[in-house]
Amino acid sequence: MSLHFSKEEFASRKLKVINSMKEQSINALLMFKQESMYWLTGYDSFGFVFFQTLILKDDGEIILLTRAPDLRQAQNTSNIKNIIIWEDKESSSPSDLLKSILIDLKLKGKNIGIEYDSYGLTGRNTIKLNESLKDFANLKDKSELVSHLRVIKSDQEVLYIKKAAKLADNALESAWKTVKVGADEGKILAEMQRVIFAGGGDYPGNEFVIGSGHNALLCRYQAEKRILSNVDQLTIEWAGTYKHYHSALMRTIPIGKADQKHYKMHEACVDALSNCEKKLIPGNKVGELFDAHAKTLDDHGYNKSRMNACGYSLGATFAPTWMDVPPMIFTGNPLIIKTGMVFFMHMILMDSENQLAMNLGETYLVTDNGNERLGKQKLDLVVL
Repeated sequence: MSLHFSKEEFASRKLKVINSMKEQSINALLMFKQESMYWLTGYDSFGFVFFQTLILKDDGEIILLTRAPDLRQAQNTSNIKNIIIWEDKESSSPSDLLKSILIDLKLKGKNIGIEYDSYGLTGRNTIKLNESLKDFANLKDKSELVSHLRVIKSDQEVLYIKKAAKLADNALESAWKTVKVGADEGKILAEMQRVIFAGGGDYPGNEFVIGSGHNALLCRYQAEKRILSNVDQLTIEWAGTYKHYHSALMRTIPIGKADQKHYKMHEACVDALSNCEKKLIPGNKVGELFDAHAKTLDDHGYNKSRMNACGYSLGATFAPTWMDVPPMIFTGNPLIIKTGMVFFMHMILMDSENQLAMNLGETYLVTDNGNERLGKQKLDLVVL
């Protein structure tokens, strides 16, 4: 068994969760977020697409309820000792089996926290879970109990994120070498992902975003692939990923030649990013980052082109997204910025009237004295 963190670090994390549970009068926590399971035990799987939960009792006992394909997955990647399998068959009811486990743990009538806000707990399974546990215990939504603890990264986590940042930088270097008039978007994607895998990286939590021409104004991946025109624009958003830890970047690259409006939009993005950097210091509130972003872009005349959020926390995440939220950077977010937090801040401008895009995104580590930009590539507007 090869774990990505020391026994001491896992023990420290477990103690933090148990202490938080006791502070909130929670006798057991049912984790459905794969991120929580990975952070707490090392368990690495995409088996969360089926009913699966990690049970943590306030006395430290841990039990994983999962399917047979994930038995050896858990044995090989985690420190979990007690693994219970629910059987695939027409009459299977994993939520009823979970109730039996909770009965054995003497949790009837107790306070049970549940990670309801999870991709690993579908609406249908939530209904079945609530039906199985109806009148059994006091169910509490504790979706963010572990997430709040995960926001501040350990020294080892920071090393993994910095490795991911290097991979992201390498992918940008590869893009600059590949992007040109007549280039295929598929080839660009392949080269960017190739250097990440070759560097020891992993699949990201979601697809890289790539779009040219009219699709350069999109903030999501979509299936159309274009050949770059003589005069074009290409938006790419990607993440280097190492042991599931992410460091993201975002750029818009004019092809052939840049419109004069591209230069003005880029100047506004650089200005906004710089002003956000100044606010990204311990003691400030996350919402202040967005307000700096919004004021700067509005002052440049881009109120109608900007977004209503300008970034989010990053860490170890699984599909379908590399966004490690909460926290997200939007106005009024009261979360206090602390040393060890990691944020991806993206300055996004989408000018629908002129069909022009400009995007600039970087990942930052909050330090005692301010912050460190983890990507080391230039912020200049690169025209290819």
